[in-house]
Amino acid sequence: MFDNLSERLESAFKQLKGEGRINEINVATTVKEIRRALVDADVNYKIAKEFTDKVKEKAMGEKVLTSISPGQLMVKIVKDELAELMGGKEEEINLNNKPTIILIAGLQGSGKTTFSGKLANYLKTSKGRNPLLVAADIYRPAAIDQLQVLGEQIKVPVYTEPENKNAVQIAQNAIAEAKKNGNSVVIIDTAGRLAIDEVMMKEVADIKAAVQPHEILFVVDSMTGQDAVNTAKTFNDRLDFSGVVLTKMDGDTRGGAALSIKYIVNKPIKFVSMGEKLDTLDVFYPERMAQRILGMGDITTLVERAQAQFDDVQAKKLEKKDTPKQI
Repeated sequence: MFDNLSERLESAFKQLKGEGRINEINVATTVKEIRRALVDADVNYKIAKEFTDKVKEKAMGEKVLTSISPGQLMVKIVKDELAELMGGKEEEINLNNKPTIILIAGLQGSGKTTFSGKLANYLKTSKGRNPLLVAADIYRPAAIDQLQVLGEQIKVPVYTEPENKNAVQIAQNAIAEAKKNGNSVVIIDTAGRLAIDEVMMKEVADIKAAVQPHEILFVVDSMTGQDAVNTAKTFNDRLDFSGVVLTKMDGDTRGGAALSIKYIVNKPIKFVSMGEKLDTLDVFYPERMAQRILGMGDITTLVERAQAQFDDVQAKKLEKKDTPKQI
């Protein structure tokens, strides 16, 4: 994941190798390479341009730090901006209600059902909750079977009504069941399609209106790049979801979805999912992801220390200036 982007960014930073300080010419060359790297990673050109404009502005405004190289300083700036582009800080899932109702939406094949199982496992093992999984996909018997198998593996109950063809009714009945049995979280796995259509969108919107979920998580296959971002926008316009889940992050993804989706829909990425194993679900940390993309976490620490030392020196100089001379 992100291997190609990481290599391209590293190559861009090499433009500054051997340079004594940052100036308009070497920054312009580096920024141009960064923009190309982002576009090649399937990031929308407008987003890539805005991103690199911010990087350039910050780089030109930076103070000269003698203890670090221009390349190291640029890495730190890019890391900060990447983290900001992906949301800035992690966003916890809302579990403040009893029961907390979580609606899972997305296209068929995005990994919705597997994610539902992973989320139930995460909430049970990491948060001490007592979840109920709900099979509300009335079109694919395989989806119901899959959820039941996942439920058995993690020892979480699964609510099903195989003969009922009313997804709204199934969701409502499941919530009543959860209240009766003391389940603290209800995770509703909804139907998807291979592409967006009105029937699917209306059904999931109807479930939302009927059960008033506390969280709506949109699950998206990160390997589909800009298509994932466009799909997210359509779903968000209809559902106003509360967070995004990126699946298949262990695949051969160029990273465009992870880097663009927050900018487009202005909703946080809450989880990333890798592989089929049920314990491979992680809270999304923008800062860590940015460091991972750059593969240079130690450099950002070095720059932060140098900046702190520079500020201390400047503060002491100012103190000396302000101290009245003894006569």
